[in-house]
Amino acid sequence: MKDNQLIYGIRAVIEAIESKKSINKLFLQKGLKGDLYKSLETLVRKEGIPVSYVPHEKLGRLTPNNHQGAVAQISPVVFQNFELLMEAILNKKEAPLVLLLDQVTDVRNFGAIIRTASCAGVDAIIVPSAGSAPITNDTIKTSAGAAFTVPIAKVNHLKDVVFYLQASNVQVVGATEKAKDTIYPIDFTVPTAIVMGSEEKGISPSLLKLLDKTAKLPIMGDIASLNVSVACGVFLYEAIRQRMG
Repeated sequence: MKDNQLIYGIRAVIEAIESKKSINKLFLQKGLKGDLYKSLETLVRKEGIPVSYVPHEKLGRLTPNNHQGAVAQISPVVFQNFELLMEAILNKKEAPLVLLLDQVTDVRNFGAIIRTASCAGVDAIIVPSAGSAPITNDTIKTSAGAAFTVPIAKVNHLKDVVFYLQASNVQVVGATEKAKDTIYPIDFTVPTAIVMGSEEKGISPSLLKLLDKTAKLPIMGDIASLNVSVACGVFLYEAIRQRMG
């Protein structure tokens, strides 16, 4: 936690949320009551901010200051508004390349993916507000600073993103071992969004069934799958190979 900016105090946290600060996680003291605390909880639910309810002692270890039962971890990166970001991209580019990450939870994997996305010219990375790795100093270090240059948007539900992209004539391709076909027959020269799943479970079943296409990488050895950041790199560079050709 020492690597991340902290905001503490119920009113200060409310003001941070209302001013659209990018909050990685919120820690609230168990059992607190009061109108101001209830207002904070209502705002947190509305904005879909990840929250943990913890004992008073835990908050005391996070900060020695008067926290009043609320400590927020602020992201060093400003997240973009998804619809405004996509509108600008779609107006600017004929064949955008977008990356959706379905609950990738490891900060170093996230950083490595951001770095590769930057090298591959990805126009935007979209992640869900809940269940995703936060952007920490480790993320930024692993990304080689690319976290400050690649536009990243947080959304409440990736399903809504898929529907938006499909309505905008962007094909949505999922990377999954469950696919029948490999990556290579897919045409990546058209407007494309690639979906990468979590390290443990892959793309969630409810999201998977909404996608236009799915594809897998051929595995020749005994290990059943690649690390998600490595697999992501292969998918992105197949898209780049096709677009350069």
